[in-house]
Amino acid sequence: MMSSSSAKRTQQLLLRAFQDPKSLESIEIHEWDILIRCVRSSKLLASLGKIVVLNCSELMLPEKVMEHFRAAQQLVDYRQQLTMWELNRLNNALSEIGVDIVVLKGGAYILLGLQMATGRLLSDIDILVAKKDIELVEKHLLNQGWEVTQLDEYDQQYYRNWMHEIPALKHRDRFIEVDIHHTILPLTSRLHPNPQLLLADAITVENSDYKVLAPCDMVLHSAVHLFYDAELNASDFRDLLDLHELISLFSLQNADFWVILDKRAEELGLRRPLYYALYFSKQLLHTKVPVDLLLDNKGRPSNGIRVLMEYCVPLALLPEHPDYPEKKVAFIRWLLYIRSHYLRMRLSLLIPHLLKKSKKRLQPVTN
Repeated sequence: MMSSSSAKRTQQLLLRAFQDPKSLESIEIHEWDILIRCVRSSKLLASLGKIVVLNCSELMLPEKVMEHFRAAQQLVDYRQQLTMWELNRLNNALSEIGVDIVVLKGGAYILLGLQMATGRLLSDIDILVAKKDIELVEKHLLNQGWEVTQLDEYDQQYYRNWMHEIPALKHRDRFIEVDIHHTILPLTSRLHPNPQLLLADAITVENSDYKVLAPCDMVLHSAVHLFYDAELNASDFRDLLDLHELISLFSLQNADFWVILDKRAEELGLRRPLYYALYFSKQLLHTKVPVDLLLDNKGRPSNGIRVLMEYCVPLALLPEHPDYPEKKVAFIRWLLYIRSHYLRMRLSLLIPHLLKKSKKRLQPVTN
């Protein structure tokens, strides 16, 4: 059985890898073993490899460790090549209908050539279109070889009536899924950012027909996705790293970044997720955030909720020692899982939905 102090050392090792990568030159081989397994579970192995190459002397690192990084990067390069081809095919298919397509998250980072994208392992493409255009976009893609992923009638209706996206599409000859959004949070969510504001300020990518969100909107979307749409477990640690990288980059590029970000969060009604994004990126990754923006933030939760989140989120978000998972962490992740559903829909919808899903899971599988 692993002691709590050992579990804490595992978390400290993980955080140190991203806070102070130069320090990895002096860690022991058994620590590398734990670290590599932790970051692999969060799809961050190639990202850490890129950080290590930029900050450490390869002569100071075990060759076996570098082999893991190289293999992970080869997989990332392959998946990104597939993603860029899928974006090319999407653009070819949709160019004739004259609809603005905003690429979100990882696809956007790649289109912009951001350093943070070089180690990112992608599994799908997320795009945002105006709600009035979504039926046209879907119909056009279905006519050109894309197919709706298999869902039963209930899940189909759930997506189309309540969610912020339609069921994922995938071309019959390829395996990269395309998630088509018309806003950034479920329609039943407790927050309702206006997608028209996001679309209006989207920026056209140089030498491309695609658009991406404006810098502050990119940060806010990442914050919303992590703290109001994700379940907050170890697989979401990557999203916190995204926030750290985006904030660090955009705050250097624009002296007015913090003022614009704060005003935009108020305009979109996203002060609470922004507070969480700033607080936890600063706490866990040492992101440079103005102190007054945290202390005076109108999205700052009540003391009780704040203390609870400050305790739960780091435990849930950071990958555990792969051989010694803790029951306490499993329980906290379950609580945050319940929280994620509570934030997505009011109880009058949530309870029937959970009952329906539970009933489906209990039904025997038939051929």
